[in-house]
Amino acid sequence: MAIITTTKNLLTVFVIAFLFSLSLGRTFNPSFKIKAVNLGGWLVTEGWIKPSLFDGIPNKDFLDGTGLQFRSVTVGKYLCAELGGGTIIVANRTAASGWETFSLWRINEKSFNFRVFNKQFVGLNPSSNGNGGAIVAVSNTPGTPETFEIVRNSDNPNRVRIRASNGFFLQVRTEELVTADYAGDSKWGDDDPSVFVISITGGPKGEFQVTNGYGPQLAPNVMREHWNTFIVEDDFKFISENGLNAVRIPVGWWIASDPSPPWPYVAGSLQALDNAFKWAEKYKLKAIIDLHAAPGSQNGWEHSSTRDGSLEWGLTDANIQQTVNVIDFLTARYAKSPSLYAVELINEPLSSGVPLDTLTKYYKAGYNAVRKHSSKAYVVMSNRLGISEPTELFPFASGLSGSVVDVHYYNLFSSIFDNLSVQQNVDFIYVNRSSDLSKVTTSNGAPLSFVGEWVAEWQVSGATKEDYQRFAKAQLEVFGRATFGWAYWTLKNVNNHWSMEWMIKNGYIKL
Repeated sequence: MAIITTTKNLLTVFVIAFLFSLSLGRTFNPSFKIKAVNLGGWLVTEGWIKPSLFDGIPNKDFLDGTGLQFRSVTVGKYLCAELGGGTIIVANRTAASGWETFSLWRINEKSFNFRVFNKQFVGLNPSSNGNGGAIVAVSNTPGTPETFEIVRNSDNPNRVRIRASNGFFLQVRTEELVTADYAGDSKWGDDDPSVFVISITGGPKGEFQVTNGYGPQLAPNVMREHWNTFIVEDDFKFISENGLNAVRIPVGWWIASDPSPPWPYVAGSLQALDNAFKWAEKYKLKAIIDLHAAPGSQNGWEHSSTRDGSLEWGLTDANIQQTVNVIDFLTARYAKSPSLYAVELINEPLSSGVPLDTLTKYYKAGYNAVRKHSSKAYVVMSNRLGISEPTELFPFASGLSGSVVDVHYYNLFSSIFDNLSVQQNVDFIYVNRSSDLSKVTTSNGAPLSFVGEWVAEWQVSGATKEDYQRFAKAQLEVFGRATFGWAYWTLKNVNNHWSMEWMIKNGYIKL
């Protein structure tokens, strides 16, 4: 009797363990692979995807993170943060580069802070009591002494004057002495030491820029209109009818604080995500939640909602825990949805700013946060950009059931693609990308491989429709070998080949 009872108990334990392993997704079903499209530019703004979103911003040349260079008309040289910051501002550089570029922090359409190379802010010399001493870059946090107004010449907007918080304008007294003590009007001539010619070196156009650019009065309506019209229910119907079975949805960390997100973000993106899940369920689509923008920015690019190009994610335990809390919130909210297929813990962390041990520490905590609410959702971990070893996550991820490693493949963003022909690009997919993918695709399916972003665009000029079809077909064939699947970047875009909707409707891609 004891033997029979023991046998029954062992059988029960085995059955429970087997069912539990299935619920965790430990067994890979090769009959189902993700064929997805990214809903980029929707809940995390990217200005290049929909430039018109920025059209109504007052003084839209001066958004957060815009780089400005100032050449004095009297000495003919550029303002410079000596040593990159931590000391005085000079005007003795004949050419402009990093130390001569000042990154804007926008307060409103007229008032700004200037952040320098070493991340200090330009301001009035504290020892001058705001009375016009030498201008310095010594403060790590901006306040009133670090606030300036840029006054543009109405006839020539490239000519500006800079008014300090003491009411006076900056002027170049000598190449080594820049002060805030010039009073009165200007005729904007070359003999006026308070006049500068500006050069704009560009800057990000992401969620921070669009919301802070419009400001608290205008941004809520602008963003709600965007969320309600850029992606709609009919898009999910289109996706389901054209050979796709999933969507990858980029979101920003502020979504977890909706309806009261931190400044400058505005409420409403969470409701849009709720709608996405409702539509995914209706049209039997899987959904991958992708934390595209983490607090502090994990790569310094606009799609991570950086303010000024800085990468400050993961520098503290509090920052990592804040990110884990976002994953916890999102998984808890959608765990019961039949469409929740995976949660991607972070998108494209940059290797030069995010150490591997910091990332794996977060991935472990993020994985546990997902598992707290769901035993079935896959947990996707993005490879770091810029690494030489694409399998660096394997020792960590292979021990976690339901884990996926995400790689992004573009025949862009590198000089090696600049002069490739059509055939060479196609060959690169079949040879190089095939080899790349095989390195991150294990025979035992632990972790699974996912080409989370790719696009049928390249550096080839004058390519025909047939050329694009060959290029897209090659990628579909090779990336179809990924054990988790793939996702095209993106559904909608003003640049046609980046829009899967346009590519499908016009016969460039067939699934």
